[in-house]
Amino acid sequence: MRETIAFDDVLLEPQYSDIKSRSEVDIGSNLGKIMRVDTTRSEAGTSVNVEMREEEINFSVPIISSPMDTVTEAEMAAAMSKSGGFGIIHRYNSIEEQVAMAVSAFDHVAQDTGLAAAIGATGDYLERAIELNKAGVKIFCIDVAHGHHSHVKDALFNLKQKINNVHLMAGNVATLTAFKDLENWGADSVRVGIGGGSICSTRIRTGHGIPTLQSIFDCASVARTAKVIADGGFKKSGDIVKALAAGADFVVLGSMLAGTDETPGEALKKDGKLYKKYRGMASEEAQLDWRGRCSVSEGICATVPYRGRLSSVLAEIEGGVRSGFSYSGARNIGELRARARFLKQTTSAQLESNTHILFR
Repeated sequence: MRETIAFDDVLLEPQYSDIKSRSEVDIGSNLGKIMRVDTTRSEAGTSVNVEMREEEINFSVPIISSPMDTVTEAEMAAAMSKSGGFGIIHRYNSIEEQVAMAVSAFDHVAQDTGLAAAIGATGDYLERAIELNKAGVKIFCIDVAHGHHSHVKDALFNLKQKINNVHLMAGNVATLTAFKDLENWGADSVRVGIGGGSICSTRIRTGHGIPTLQSIFDCASVARTAKVIADGGFKKSGDIVKALAAGADFVVLGSMLAGTDETPGEALKKDGKLYKKYRGMASEEAQLDWRGRCSVSEGICATVPYRGRLSSVLAEIEGGVRSGFSYSGARNIGELRARARFLKQTTSAQLESNTHILFR
Protein backbone atom coordinates (compact mmCIF):
# COMPACT_ATOMS: atom_id res chain seq x y z
CA MET A 1 0.00 0.00 0.00
CA ARG A 2 1.61 3.28 -1.05
CA GLU A 3 1.44 6.62 0.75
CA THR A 4 0.06 9.65 -1.12
CA ILE A 5 0.47 13.38 -0.60
CA ALA A 6 -1.87 16.34 -0.71
CA PHE A 7 -1.10 20.04 -1.08
CA ASP A 8 -0.80 20.65 2.67
CA ASP A 9 1.64 17.76 3.08
CA VAL A 10 4.47 19.51 1.24
CA LEU A 11 6.34 22.78 0.91
CA LEU A 12 8.74 24.05 -1.74
CA GLU A 13 12.25 24.74 -0.47
CA PRO A 14 13.25 28.40 -1.06
CA GLN A 15 16.05 28.86 -3.63
CA TYR A 16 18.56 31.59 -4.44
CA SER A 17 16.83 34.31 -6.47
CA ASP A 18 18.00 37.33 -8.43
CA ILE A 19 14.45 38.36 -9.35
CA LYS A 20 14.12 42.01 -8.38
CA SER A 21 10.43 42.41 -9.17
CA ARG A 22 7.47 40.08 -9.56
CA SER A 23 6.88 41.74 -12.93
CA GLU A 24 9.93 39.81 -14.21
CA VAL A 25 8.04 36.54 -13.71
CA ASP A 26 6.14 35.09 -16.65
CA ILE A 27 3.45 32.70 -15.41
CA GLY A 28 2.06 32.09 -18.89
CA SER A 29 1.43 28.59 -20.23
CA ASN A 30 0.81 26.85 -23.52
CA LEU A 31 -2.19 24.62 -24.26
CA GLY A 32 -0.66 23.14 -27.39
CA LYS A 33 -1.18 23.76 -31.08
CA ILE A 34 -4.27 24.12 -33.20
CA MET A 35 -4.50 23.97 -36.98
CA ARG A 36 -5.75 27.12 -38.68
CA VAL A 37 -7.35 27.19 -42.11
CA ASP A 38 -6.91 30.48 -44.01
CA THR A 39 -8.84 30.98 -47.25
CA THR A 40 -8.27 33.74 -49.79
CA ARG A 41 -10.06 34.34 -53.07
CA SER A 42 -8.24 35.52 -56.18
CA GLU A 43 -8.84 39.06 -57.40
CA ALA A 44 -10.81 37.71 -60.33
CA GLY A 45 -12.85 35.60 -57.96
CA THR A 46 -12.21 32.49 -59.99
CA SER A 47 -10.28 30.48 -57.42
CA VAL A 48 -9.88 30.03 -53.68
CA ASN A 49 -6.53 29.43 -52.01
CA VAL A 50 -6.53 27.37 -48.83
CA GLU A 51 -3.56 27.55 -46.48
CA MET A 52 -3.10 25.37 -43.37
CA ARG A 53 -0.94 26.59 -40.51
CA GLU A 54 -0.30 25.56 -36.93
CA GLU A 55 -0.89 28.14 -34.22
CA GLU A 56 0.20 27.97 -30.60
CA ILE A 57 -2.56 28.39 -27.99
CA ASN A 58 -0.85 30.61 -25.44
CA PHE A 59 -2.28 32.16 -22.29
CA SER A 60 -0.58 34.69 -20.02
CA VAL A 61 -2.23 33.19 -16.93
CA PRO A 62 -2.39 29.38 -16.32
CA ILE A 63 -5.87 29.58 -14.80
CA ILE A 64 -9.15 28.13 -16.12
CA SER A 65 -12.55 28.82 -14.58
CA SER A 66 -14.50 25.63 -13.89
CA PRO A 67 -17.45 24.47 -16.06
CA MET A 68 -20.00 24.82 -13.26
CA ASP A 69 -23.35 26.60 -13.42
CA THR A 70 -22.39 28.80 -10.46
CA VAL A 71 -19.01 29.69 -11.95
CA THR A 72 -18.76 29.97 -15.75
CA GLU A 73 -21.27 31.38 -18.16
CA ALA A 74 -20.75 34.11 -20.78
CA GLU A 75 -19.70 36.91 -18.44
CA MET A 76 -17.11 34.82 -16.58
CA ALA A 77 -15.75 33.35 -19.83
CA ALA A 78 -15.24 36.81 -21.31
CA ALA A 79 -13.69 38.17 -18.11
CA MET A 80 -11.29 35.22 -17.85
CA SER A 81 -10.16 35.77 -21.43
CA LYS A 82 -9.54 39.46 -20.80
CA SER A 83 -7.48 38.51 -17.74
CA GLY A 84 -5.21 36.20 -19.71
CA GLY A 85 -6.71 32.82 -18.82
CA PHE A 86 -9.88 31.23 -20.11
CA GLY A 87 -13.19 29.87 -18.91
CA ILE A 88 -15.14 26.72 -19.79
CA ILE A 89 -18.82 27.48 -20.32
CA HIS A 90 -20.81 24.79 -18.51
CA ARG A 91 -23.03 22.26 -20.30
CA TYR A 92 -25.95 22.09 -17.88
CA ASN A 93 -28.41 23.73 -20.25
CA SER A 94 -29.86 23.31 -23.72
CA ILE A 95 -27.67 23.42 -26.81
CA GLU A 96 -29.31 26.69 -27.80
CA GLU A 97 -28.64 28.24 -24.41
CA GLN A 98 -24.98 27.21 -24.39
CA VAL A 99 -24.44 28.46 -27.94
CA ALA A 100 -26.03 31.79 -26.97
CA MET A 101 -23.61 32.03 -24.03
CA ALA A 102 -20.65 31.36 -26.33
CA VAL A 103 -21.82 33.98 -28.83
CA SER A 104 -22.31 36.51 -26.05
CA ALA A 105 -18.83 35.81 -24.68
CA PHE A 106 -17.29 36.12 -28.16
CA ASP A 107 -18.83 39.58 -28.47
CA HIS A 108 -16.38 40.67 -25.75
CA VAL A 109 -13.33 38.55 -26.76
CA ALA A 110 -10.96 39.23 -29.65
CA GLN A 111 -9.76 35.64 -30.16
CA ASP A 112 -11.68 32.37 -30.58
CA THR A 113 -9.20 30.46 -28.42
CA GLY A 114 -10.05 32.74 -25.51
CA LEU A 115 -12.83 30.53 -24.22
CA ALA A 116 -13.92 26.90 -24.11
CA ALA A 117 -17.17 24.99 -23.81
CA ALA A 118 -18.02 21.80 -21.94
CA ILE A 119 -19.81 18.84 -23.49
CA GLY A 120 -20.70 15.40 -22.18
CA ALA A 121 -19.70 11.97 -23.47
CA THR A 122 -23.18 10.61 -24.18
CA GLY A 123 -26.52 11.95 -25.39
CA ASP A 124 -26.39 15.18 -27.39
CA TYR A 125 -22.64 15.78 -26.96
CA LEU A 126 -21.81 15.49 -30.67
CA GLU A 127 -24.62 17.76 -31.85
CA ARG A 128 -23.72 20.19 -29.06
CA ALA A 129 -20.07 20.27 -30.13
CA ILE A 130 -20.95 20.79 -33.80
CA GLU A 131 -23.26 23.72 -33.03
CA LEU A 132 -20.74 25.30 -30.64
CA ASN A 133 -18.02 24.89 -33.26
CA LYS A 134 -20.23 26.68 -35.81
CA ALA A 135 -20.44 29.52 -33.29
CA GLY A 136 -16.63 29.68 -33.17
CA VAL A 137 -15.64 27.50 -30.21
CA LYS A 138 -12.24 25.83 -30.74
CA ILE A 139 -11.60 24.34 -27.27
CA PHE A 140 -13.91 21.59 -26.01
CA CYS A 141 -13.94 19.94 -22.61
CA ILE A 142 -15.43 16.45 -22.35
CA ASP A 143 -16.70 17.01 -18.84
CA VAL A 144 -17.46 13.84 -16.88
CA ALA A 145 -16.75 12.80 -13.31
CA HIS A 146 -14.94 9.56 -14.17
CA GLY A 147 -13.00 10.15 -17.37
CA HIS A 148 -11.29 6.75 -17.59
CA HIS A 149 -14.34 5.27 -19.25
CA SER A 150 -15.39 3.72 -22.55
CA HIS A 151 -17.88 6.57 -23.07
CA VAL A 152 -14.99 9.05 -23.14
CA LYS A 153 -13.01 6.81 -25.50
CA ASP A 154 -15.95 6.69 -27.92
CA ALA A 155 -16.63 10.41 -27.60
CA LEU A 156 -13.03 11.34 -28.39
CA PHE A 157 -13.06 9.09 -31.46
CA ASN A 158 -16.36 10.50 -32.73
CA LEU A 159 -15.35 14.10 -32.14
CA LYS A 160 -12.06 13.60 -33.97
CA GLN A 161 -14.03 12.20 -36.90
CA LYS A 162 -16.65 14.96 -37.03
CA ILE A 163 -14.83 18.17 -36.06
CA ASN A 164 -11.46 19.30 -37.36
CA ASN A 165 -8.94 21.79 -36.01
CA VAL A 166 -10.12 21.92 -32.41
CA HIS A 167 -8.52 21.22 -29.02
CA LEU A 168 -10.09 18.37 -27.05
CA MET A 169 -9.74 18.36 -23.26
CA ALA A 170 -11.03 15.31 -21.40
CA GLY A 171 -11.29 14.00 -17.87
CA ASN A 172 -11.37 13.80 -15.01
CA VAL A 173 -8.77 11.16 -14.18
CA ALA A 174 -6.55 10.40 -11.20
CA THR A 175 -3.94 7.91 -12.42
CA LEU A 176 -1.11 7.77 -14.92
CA THR A 177 -2.72 4.79 -16.64
CA ALA A 178 -5.89 6.77 -17.18
CA PHE A 179 -3.97 9.83 -18.36
CA LYS A 180 -2.03 7.82 -20.93
CA ASP A 181 -5.20 6.09 -22.14
CA LEU A 182 -7.00 9.40 -22.73
CA GLU A 183 -3.91 10.75 -24.48
CA ASN A 184 -3.84 7.67 -26.72
CA TRP A 185 -7.57 8.01 -27.39
CA GLY A 186 -7.00 11.50 -28.77
CA ALA A 187 -7.20 13.97 -25.87
CA ASP A 188 -5.02 17.05 -26.36
CA SER A 189 -5.19 17.82 -22.65
CA VAL A 190 -6.45 15.88 -19.64
CA ARG A 191 -8.12 17.15 -16.47
CA VAL A 192 -6.36 15.54 -13.51
CA GLY A 193 -8.04 15.28 -10.11
CA ILE A 194 -10.92 13.27 -8.67
CA GLY A 195 -12.75 14.12 -5.46
CA GLY A 196 -10.66 17.10 -4.37
CA GLY A 197 -13.14 19.94 -4.92
CA SER A 198 -14.36 21.93 -1.93
CA ILE A 199 -17.99 20.97 -2.60
CA CYS A 200 -17.25 17.43 -3.86
CA SER A 201 -18.12 14.37 -1.77
CA THR A 202 -17.00 11.67 -4.24
CA ARG A 203 -14.27 10.24 -2.00
CA ILE A 204 -16.64 10.03 0.96
CA ARG A 205 -19.54 8.66 -1.06
CA THR A 206 -17.63 6.16 -3.19
CA GLY A 207 -14.43 5.46 -1.29
CA HIS A 208 -12.43 6.29 -4.43
CA GLY A 209 -9.96 9.03 -5.24
CA ILE A 210 -6.36 10.19 -5.04
CA PRO A 211 -5.13 13.50 -3.58
CA THR A 212 -4.86 15.92 -6.48
CA LEU A 213 -1.19 16.78 -5.96
CA GLN A 214 -0.29 13.08 -6.01
CA SER A 215 -2.23 12.65 -9.24
CA ILE A 216 -0.33 15.57 -10.79
CA PHE A 217 3.02 14.05 -9.80
CA ASP A 218 1.98 10.69 -11.23
CA CYS A 219 0.55 11.96 -14.52
CA ALA A 220 3.44 14.35 -15.20
CA SER A 221 6.09 11.75 -14.38
CA VAL A 222 6.57 10.46 -17.94
CA ALA A 223 7.10 11.93 -21.41
CA ARG A 224 3.78 13.12 -22.79
CA THR A 225 2.18 15.24 -25.47
CA ALA A 226 -1.14 15.91 -23.70
CA LYS A 227 -1.23 18.82 -21.27
CA VAL A 228 -1.90 18.28 -17.56
CA ILE A 229 -4.90 20.32 -16.39
CA ALA A 230 -4.96 20.13 -12.58
CA ASP A 231 -8.49 20.27 -11.22
CA GLY A 232 -9.71 20.33 -7.62
CA GLY A 233 -8.36 20.90 -4.14
CA PHE A 234 -6.98 24.43 -4.54
CA LYS A 235 -7.52 26.60 -1.49
CA LYS A 236 -4.85 29.26 -1.93
CA SER A 237 -2.30 30.58 -4.41
CA GLY A 238 0.48 28.49 -2.85
CA ASP A 239 -1.39 25.34 -3.92
CA ILE A 240 -1.30 26.59 -7.52
CA VAL A 241 2.47 27.11 -7.30
CA LYS A 242 2.89 23.55 -5.98
CA ALA A 243 0.71 22.15 -8.79
CA LEU A 244 2.68 23.95 -11.50
CA ALA A 245 5.97 22.88 -9.93
CA ALA A 246 4.76 19.27 -9.84
CA GLY A 247 4.03 19.29 -13.57
CA ALA A 248 0.63 20.87 -14.18
CA ASP A 249 0.31 23.12 -17.22
CA PHE A 250 -2.92 24.80 -16.06
CA VAL A 251 -5.18 24.74 -13.02
CA VAL A 252 -8.98 24.73 -12.94
CA LEU A 253 -10.48 26.90 -10.19
CA GLY A 254 -14.01 26.85 -8.83
CA SER A 255 -14.26 27.92 -5.20
CA MET A 256 -11.35 30.38 -5.49
CA LEU A 257 -13.32 32.33 -8.14
CA ALA A 258 -16.80 31.76 -6.70
CA GLY A 259 -18.73 34.70 -5.29
CA THR A 260 -17.39 37.25 -7.78
CA ASP A 261 -19.57 39.59 -9.81
CA GLU A 262 -18.96 37.60 -12.98
CA THR A 263 -20.31 34.30 -11.62
CA PRO A 264 -23.97 33.52 -12.43
CA GLY A 265 -26.72 34.44 -10.00
CA GLU A 266 -27.59 37.34 -7.78
CA ALA A 267 -25.91 38.18 -4.49
CA LEU A 268 -28.04 37.26 -1.48
CA LYS A 269 -28.08 39.23 1.78
CA LYS A 270 -27.93 37.35 5.07
CA ASP A 271 -27.31 38.95 8.46
CA GLY A 272 -26.22 42.12 6.72
CA LYS A 273 -23.62 40.37 4.53
CA LEU A 274 -23.73 39.40 0.86
CA TYR A 275 -23.31 35.85 -0.42
CA LYS A 276 -23.56 33.97 -3.71
CA LYS A 277 -24.50 30.36 -4.38
CA TYR A 278 -21.80 27.80 -5.13
CA ARG A 279 -22.65 24.17 -5.75
CA GLY A 280 -21.18 20.95 -7.03
CA MET A 281 -22.65 19.75 -10.29
CA ALA A 282 -23.10 16.29 -8.77
CA SER A 283 -25.07 17.73 -5.84
CA GLU A 284 -28.72 16.73 -5.49
CA GLU A 285 -29.92 20.28 -6.14
CA ALA A 286 -27.86 20.68 -9.31
CA GLN A 287 -28.91 17.31 -10.70
CA LEU A 288 -32.57 18.06 -10.10
CA ASP A 289 -32.23 21.43 -11.82
CA TRP A 290 -30.50 20.27 -14.98
CA ARG A 291 -31.95 16.80 -15.56
CA GLY A 292 -34.96 16.57 -13.27
CA ARG A 293 -33.68 13.66 -11.19
CA CYS A 294 -30.87 12.72 -8.84
CA SER A 295 -29.17 9.35 -9.09
CA VAL A 296 -26.38 9.54 -6.51
CA SER A 297 -25.34 12.81 -4.88
CA GLU A 298 -21.57 13.34 -4.92
CA GLY A 299 -21.50 17.00 -3.99
CA ILE A 300 -23.09 19.70 -1.89
CA CYS A 301 -24.68 23.11 -2.36
CA ALA A 302 -23.33 26.04 -0.36
CA THR A 303 -22.96 29.80 -0.31
CA VAL A 304 -19.74 31.79 -0.35
CA PRO A 305 -19.11 35.41 0.63
CA TYR A 306 -19.57 37.96 -2.15
CA ARG A 307 -16.09 38.95 -3.35
CA GLY A 308 -16.50 41.76 -5.86
CA ARG A 309 -14.86 41.95 -9.27
CA LEU A 310 -13.06 38.95 -10.70
CA SER A 311 -10.13 41.14 -11.73
CA SER A 312 -9.37 41.94 -8.08
CA VAL A 313 -9.56 38.29 -7.03
CA LEU A 314 -7.36 37.17 -9.92
CA ALA A 315 -4.84 39.94 -9.21
CA GLU A 316 -4.45 38.63 -5.66
CA ILE A 317 -4.06 35.04 -6.86
CA GLU A 318 -1.57 36.03 -9.56
CA GLY A 319 0.44 38.05 -7.06
CA GLY A 320 0.80 35.01 -4.81
CA VAL A 321 1.77 32.78 -7.73
CA ARG A 322 4.40 35.24 -8.98
CA SER A 323 5.82 35.49 -5.47
CA GLY A 324 5.95 31.72 -5.33
CA PHE A 325 7.99 31.61 -8.53
CA SER A 326 10.39 34.21 -7.15
CA TYR A 327 11.03 32.17 -3.97
CA SER A 328 12.35 29.42 -6.25
CA GLY A 329 14.28 31.96 -8.33
CA ALA A 330 12.16 30.98 -11.34
CA ARG A 331 11.07 33.35 -14.11
CA ASN A 332 8.72 30.92 -15.85
CA ILE A 333 7.02 27.56 -15.39
CA GLY A 334 9.87 25.63 -16.98
CA GLU A 335 12.39 27.10 -14.56
CA LEU A 336 10.05 26.47 -11.64
CA ARG A 337 9.82 22.76 -12.45
CA ALA A 338 13.58 22.49 -12.96
CA ARG A 339 14.41 24.21 -9.66
CA ALA A 340 11.59 22.93 -7.45
CA ARG A 341 12.54 20.93 -4.38
CA PHE A 342 9.60 19.50 -2.48
CA LEU A 343 9.78 18.87 1.26
CA LYS A 344 7.29 16.79 3.21
CA GLN A 345 6.06 18.56 6.34
CA THR A 346 4.74 17.12 9.59
CA THR A 347 1.39 17.96 11.15
CA SER A 348 3.16 20.43 13.46
CA ALA A 349 4.81 22.03 10.45
CA GLN A 350 1.43 22.35 8.73
CA LEU A 351 0.09 24.21 11.75
CA GLU A 352 3.15 26.47 11.77
CA SER A 353 2.73 27.13 8.03
CA ASN A 354 -0.71 28.66 8.58
CA THR A 355 -1.38 31.92 10.36
CA HIS A 356 -1.75 30.84 13.97
CA ILE A 357 -1.93 33.88 16.25
CA LEU A 358 -5.65 33.28 16.78
CA PHE A 359 -4.92 29.80 18.21
CA ARG A 360 -2.64 31.01 20.99
